[in-house]
Amino acid sequence: MYGRDPWGGPLEIAADSATDDDRSRNLQDYDRAALSRPLDETQQSWLLGPGEQKKKKYVDLGCIIVSRKIFVWTVGTILAAGLLAGFITLIVKTVPRHHHKPPPPDNYTLALNKALMFFNAQRSGKLPKHNNVSWRGNSCVNDGESDSSTLFKDLSGGYYDAGDAIKFNFPQAFAMTMLSWSVIEYKGKFEAAGELNHVKDIIKWGTDYFLKTFNHTADTIDRIVSQVGQGDTTGGTENDHYCWMQPEDIDYKRPVTECHSCSDLAAEMAASLASASIVFKDNKAYSQKLIHGAKTLFKFSRDQRGRYSNGNEAEMFYNSTGYYDEYVWGAAWLYYATGNNSYLQLATTPGIAKHAGAFWGGPYYGVLNWDNKLAGAQVLLSRLRLFLSPGYPYEEILKTFHNQTSIFMCSFLPYYTSFNRTRGGLIQLNHGNPQPLQYAVNAAFLTTLFSDYMEAADTPGWYCGPRFFSTKVLREFAETQINYILGKNPRKMSYVVGFGNHYPKHVHHRGASIPKNKVKYNCKGGWKWRDSKKPNPNVLVGAMVAGPDKHDGFRDVRSNYNYTEPTLAGNAGLVAALVALSGEKSVGIDKNTIFSAVPPMFPTPPPPPAPWKP
Repeated sequence: MYGRDPWGGPLEIAADSATDDDRSRNLQDYDRAALSRPLDETQQSWLLGPGEQKKKKYVDLGCIIVSRKIFVWTVGTILAAGLLAGFITLIVKTVPRHHHKPPPPDNYTLALNKALMFFNAQRSGKLPKHNNVSWRGNSCVNDGESDSSTLFKDLSGGYYDAGDAIKFNFPQAFAMTMLSWSVIEYKGKFEAAGELNHVKDIIKWGTDYFLKTFNHTADTIDRIVSQVGQGDTTGGTENDHYCWMQPEDIDYKRPVTECHSCSDLAAEMAASLASASIVFKDNKAYSQKLIHGAKTLFKFSRDQRGRYSNGNEAEMFYNSTGYYDEYVWGAAWLYYATGNNSYLQLATTPGIAKHAGAFWGGPYYGVLNWDNKLAGAQVLLSRLRLFLSPGYPYEEILKTFHNQTSIFMCSFLPYYTSFNRTRGGLIQLNHGNPQPLQYAVNAAFLTTLFSDYMEAADTPGWYCGPRFFSTKVLREFAETQINYILGKNPRKMSYVVGFGNHYPKHVHHRGASIPKNKVKYNCKGGWKWRDSKKPNPNVLVGAMVAGPDKHDGFRDVRSNYNYTEPTLAGNAGLVAALVALSGEKSVGIDKNTIFSAVPPMFPTPPPPPAPWKP
């Protein structure tokens, strides 16, 4: 039989003549032949159904092929770890936790909180709502108006100096400068103590008042206010020393004292405003106002030479012995505030330093106080040499200041005999005279600060003659003095009111000694509270009293101001020393803020010439 082959040829189809039995027999023969030899995996897969396939040894993850065993172990491990982590988290969240409280503040921080409160109690004028001294109110809001002889009619504000109600601008300006200096150096520590805004508010209360005491918008002036109130009691006139009244009840006249030749006062006020301008540098408008006022005051101090206390009653209370130390001090602060080299040139003029007493020593050499700022200026300018090293033409005098600073730092150490100490360990920087604490706190601040300067400059210590001392010796000196004041003394008495359990209860202070009972006591009516043996009804928190005598003795008697009267200048030094010693020692100083306005010490190189063009 033939068919048509689709590829073009005949297709022969043979007839199938085999029977079914033959066909079956032949197939059986084929099956036996197939079974007689083994099949490979591929052939087996043809014969086995889908459910009988062998498990794969590898897993294809798309981007990589891994062993099935490894894959199973990995997934299992991840799941087990997840379950374990969840179990641990569940336990941690359900088990009650014990919160570890931060360590309590150290004694220096606790005392700092209180020391600042003293300034709130000393405020004059209309008080802010947040003053936080319950027994104080608005007082002397008409200062200036009642005195027809003065051009300055709004002299409200500022601070009362001590236990009276006089505003002495000379020590008040020094107090504000010291507070500003401590903020500039230790801003981080004030923040850690929660007191930065408070201390800045205190400083601004003072500088706002100073701006009222001269024509701060002018470039040239011929007078400034030196004092508000009167303290001379020789004539029996009702005044701030003769009367014993709460400031809120004062009804006697408060004369204004002006000066026309007062280089010391003007330069100190310039230092106060210049240092505060650095504190408030983030408030550009206010900072510039302070700088302008500082420049005006310093120009006045140079143009109109003279001592502010010459021939007036300030000579009895805050007599100034000279003004060249204020020239160095004020010029240094103005240089830091403005970056103007003319101020640095003046601060480093050898002739001015000589007149300030930088080269001759003396019994009070190195003793910083409201009258003599030379030691403060020397430390302040040593800072410039340590960190910026301006070189010629300033290096020689700056090196001298640095060496002099090292020398008087040595004089504070117990290994030397420049100053005596009480048996309890209080250094007698005023050589046994009354009111020693204000000098000790300033020294404690300077020594701690200079120690921090050296550490920030990677300097391990300094030499006193052939003997080397590490920086920690200075800090130890400061700690012994402040610890004495806080109660580690033979009488076990804290000389800071409100700190500890045993402190003076009869502080020489009018406002604190008269009860706030809605009774107005006149000038002499308050004398009974002055002479009372009872403790003060109002606690003057944070006030550092004048202190013990040279034998560690102390009389807690209100009428004896040499023991029990606090002052602005003394408390400012206390605040500075406390903040320097407070908190973690590793915090250290703010190295750069004070140099914010200072230009680069060396001129920048000129730009390279333009590329040559043919």
